[in-house]
Amino acid sequence: MAVNEGGAGLPAFLGGAPAFPEGLPLTRVAVPDQAEVERRFSAILASGQLTNGATVRELEEAAAEFLGVPHVVAVSNCTSGLMLALQAFGVSGRRVVMPSFTFSATAHAAVWAGGTPVFAEVDEGTLTLDPADAAAALAPGAGALMATHVYGTPCRVEELAKVASDAGVPLLYDAAHGFGSRRAGRAVGGFGTAEVFSLSPTKVVVAAEGGLIATHDGALAETLRLGRGYGNPGDYDCVFAGLNARMSELHAALALVSLRSLPERIAHRGALAAAFGARIDGLPGVRLPALAEGDTSTWKDLTLIVDPDAFGCGAAKLAELLRAEGIDSRRYFYPAVHRQKAYEGLVEQRPLPVTEAMADRVLTVPLWSHMDEATVLGVADAVVRIQAHLAADEG
Repeated sequence: MAVNEGGAGLPAFLGGAPAFPEGLPLTRVAVPDQAEVERRFSAILASGQLTNGATVRELEEAAAEFLGVPHVVAVSNCTSGLMLALQAFGVSGRRVVMPSFTFSATAHAAVWAGGTPVFAEVDEGTLTLDPADAAAALAPGAGALMATHVYGTPCRVEELAKVASDAGVPLLYDAAHGFGSRRAGRAVGGFGTAEVFSLSPTKVVVAAEGGLIATHDGALAETLRLGRGYGNPGDYDCVFAGLNARMSELHAALALVSLRSLPERIAHRGALAAAFGARIDGLPGVRLPALAEGDTSTWKDLTLIVDPDAFGCGAAKLAELLRAEGIDSRRYFYPAVHRQKAYEGLVEQRPLPVTEAMADRVLTVPLWSHMDEATVLGVADAVVRIQAHLAADEG
């Protein structure tokens, strides 16, 4: 993606040339080895077996090996995986503690499983669930604790494990962004009672649509396998009300090819995020989410945290100014879930000042697995240029 060198002077909102006159989209999917995908698709189509076949099992085995867990269950999407796991935990009629700073599907899954979301604070640095506030939100009779590896940043899994253990509840991770992330060198996927990944087009491993549930619990894995097929053990005498949440063979084939080059993509995304962070280092009022030493993020999203007082404008205004530069952006996650219409009527609403402040300040800018460094630095330079002229105007 070519960066307009003429964008080095005035920002576009003051009449300068846009940094990306042709436009820079937020995401651009990197389709894995097309020849290999076509070969696998041809074999699947020739077999006539589009579901419940060998390719899904191959994906489950490959993912389990990558993650270092004994069981992986492939499902149609991450949301269905969360729903099935929560159903298996028996959360119906019970409270499910979770962050509000997350994608809405985290809470939706609890509602669909019959639970009641109870929202807890996030850590201001990492934007992941605050273990202390999660512990405060848990009460006797709670059904589960949920946490999200936001943007691929690993949660404080050791502390959350203790919180869940002390409360006697299962710990479920919404790991939608996290396939390839590592906590202190250990792959995300092996923590808690189960972790659920997304393989949708915006993720680092793609299946077009799909999800994976990772767990060390063999009995839970068997329940999830039944659940993804209506709860039918094979004789149509369903043992519980499951879902149609099977992954197709074609989706599994795409995911298998995508998985093959994952380590290289993770390393490249990390290098781009580091280059971006270095370019904005010291810029007043803007930072990236904190990543603990020894941790690895997928950097599924490159998200800025904007302090409006120090930067000169808020996240919403910065999005408008970047749009003038041809740069797409999104406010992930604004509004926080507890402020969304679907959850206005919850009986229990805890004060969440940190969550609300962070949700107001986040802005996600473009990052792709096949983006080059010049492009990501072009985005960083646009942010730097905008801030410099906002400061000049204020002065």
